[in-house]
Amino acid sequence: MMSVSVIGLICIWVCGAIALENGLARTPPMGWLAWERFRCNTDCTNDPENCISEKLFMKMADLMVSEGYLSAGYNIISLDDCWLSHNRSKSGQLQADPNRFPNGIKALADYVHSRGLYFGMYEDYGTLTCGGYPGILNHLETDAKTFADWGVDYVKLDGCYADPSEMDKGYPDFGALLNQTGRPMVYSCSWPDYQIEKGIQPNYTFIGTVCNLWRNFDDIDDSWASVSSIIDYYGDNQDTLIPAAGPGHWNDPDMLIIGNFGLSYDQSRAQMAMWAILASPLFMSVDLRTIRPEMKAILQNKNVIAVNQDELGIQGKRIFKKSGVEIWVKPVQPSLGNNRSAAIAFLNRRTDGTPTRVSIALSDAGLTSTSGYKVQEMFDGLNLGIYHPDNTLTVVVNPSGVVMVKCTIQKKKSIVSKKKLIGR
Repeated sequence: MMSVSVIGLICIWVCGAIALENGLARTPPMGWLAWERFRCNTDCTNDPENCISEKLFMKMADLMVSEGYLSAGYNIISLDDCWLSHNRSKSGQLQADPNRFPNGIKALADYVHSRGLYFGMYEDYGTLTCGGYPGILNHLETDAKTFADWGVDYVKLDGCYADPSEMDKGYPDFGALLNQTGRPMVYSCSWPDYQIEKGIQPNYTFIGTVCNLWRNFDDIDDSWASVSSIIDYYGDNQDTLIPAAGPGHWNDPDMLIIGNFGLSYDQSRAQMAMWAILASPLFMSVDLRTIRPEMKAILQNKNVIAVNQDELGIQGKRIFKKSGVEIWVKPVQPSLGNNRSAAIAFLNRRTDGTPTRVSIALSDAGLTSTSGYKVQEMFDGLNLGIYHPDNTLTVVVNPSGVVMVKCTIQKKKSIVSKKKLIGR
């Protein structure tokens, strides 16, 4: 068993607030998104149960309610690419594929609303979507009004077949048109990702006044390598990304792939913990009809979700990286004066087959209140006792796994009562 200790004082940071005019998404949005799991499967003849169709979305809406996802906080169900007809209507409006969505999008949105869920829409700022269907370019006002008329609550706007240099104007223009409809619609942008690909540095301060969330890195695939690359990106660029995030405006590392084919149990817990620490939108992309109970439990873990949904809205920071081990800290409520509680994720990126012992003094995680902290492991809810700033917390982390704890500040000075290290 390898041991890693953390040395040095790490300060808790404060993120600047950027107001968004629509007043939505004060905590990271949560829901279900089709893309990663179901992609652009339009073959309803040979694969009727898995093709992009109203039947699929209605079934997922039913399961989100009956299987407890809505109760856990996942309240949006969203289309992604390939729902469209290849042609607009004679009056110039977008329209769904008539065979796969025979009742139209308004009827699907009404059904989703009847289940107590919000309805999400996918489109693209360019002339075409990434899948080759009609985009919104040259139709911005018409399409914004169409989305409002259909009862859309959430709009994901991609950036294929568009000039990234024009997005600084195009995305805000469409956002303003969405607001002008009078219907509240959360606005998810792909603007920064396409600009970064072309060597353009995104203006996150400006983007945060336009979009509720935005993509800025590669699409996620169903693999631990993909998840790991996203975690690396967010750690390596945290000094730029952390100040951009906060209530109403979030960095989006992409979908949760927990319950699919590419992640082990430990890796699935690791993705859930890291997306919580990053204050990421939590959009599942999984077949809710066949998900295994242990993966469902990860997605519905109330302790981890509470960290993600913390009202401070501060994106977590990587404070330690050495020998395949990382420690990330996210300030959370409750607070005591200028001191905050914190969630800590101990991430083991090693794959050499043996768990790793990791230790940190609470003061090195920026936890300096002399009142002490109640430490609780998040996934299994184990109470680890009361720790003070000079006490060392030790955990044992499985390869490509995580241990996540919350250190809750105490209102008055507590007696030290530490329990043994935790691990699986």
